Amino acid sequence: MDLVHFLFLIFTIGLVSVDSLMFHLPPNQKKCLKEEIHKDVLVTGDYTLTEAPGQNTNLLVTDSKGHTLYHKDSAEKGKFAFTTEEYDMFEICFETKLPQGMQGAAREVFLNVKHGIEAKSYEDIAKAEKLKPLEVELRRLEDLSESIVNDFAYMRAREEEMRDTNESTHSRVLYFSVFSMLCLLGLATWQVLYLRRFFKSKKLIE
Repeated sequence: MDLVHFLFLIFTIGLVSVDSLMFHLPPNQKKCLKEEIHKDVLVTGDYTLTEAPGQNTNLLVTDSKGHTLYHKDSAEKGKFAFTTEEYDMFEICFETKLPQGMQGAAREVFLNVKHGIEAKSYEDIAKAEKLKPLEVELRRLEDLSESIVNDFAYMRAREEEMRDTNESTHSRVLYFSVFSMLCLLGLATWQVLYLRRFFKSKKLIE
C-alpha cells in the first residue's frame, strides 16, 4: 500500500463514526448517550440487553427539541434508524423499572451506533439495484466524496461564523474601551472642577 492510499484510508476512517459500547443499567435508573450529528446524516443503531426477570427497560431516542425519533417499551433486542433533518444534539436513553418490593441485578446494555457512510448497507443497495461489485465500490466512493465535501463545507461555515464572532467581539471591546476612557475623562474633569470650587469656597485658593 503506497502513501497516498494509506493517507486516504486514515482520512476515511476519521470520517466514519461508530460508537460501540457496553454499560450496566441498575434497576430503577436511567442512562443516556448524547451526540452531536450533522444535517442529513443516516443514523442506525442496534442494541441488546441481558435478561433480567421482572425488569422492564424502555428505550427512547430524542432530539434537543424533545421530538421522539424512536421509542421501544420492554426493549430486549432490536435496531433503530433515522435521518437527521438538521444539525442537532441527539439523545439515546435507556430506563429500567422494577416493581416496588422486588430486587434485581443490573442489566448489561450493548449498544452499537453508526452514522454516515458506515450506517449504509451497501449489500442491500446492491441487491435492490442489482449492482456489480465495482459499481457498489463506486457508489461507496461517491458517498464518501459527498461526505468529505459536506464536512469541508461545514468546517468553512464554522470558520466564517467564528471569524465573524471574533470581529464582532473585537469591535464591541474597542467601543467599550473608548466609552470607558470617555467616562473616566469626564469623571476626572468633574472631580477637578468640584475640588476647585470647594477649595475656593473655603478660600484655600483664589
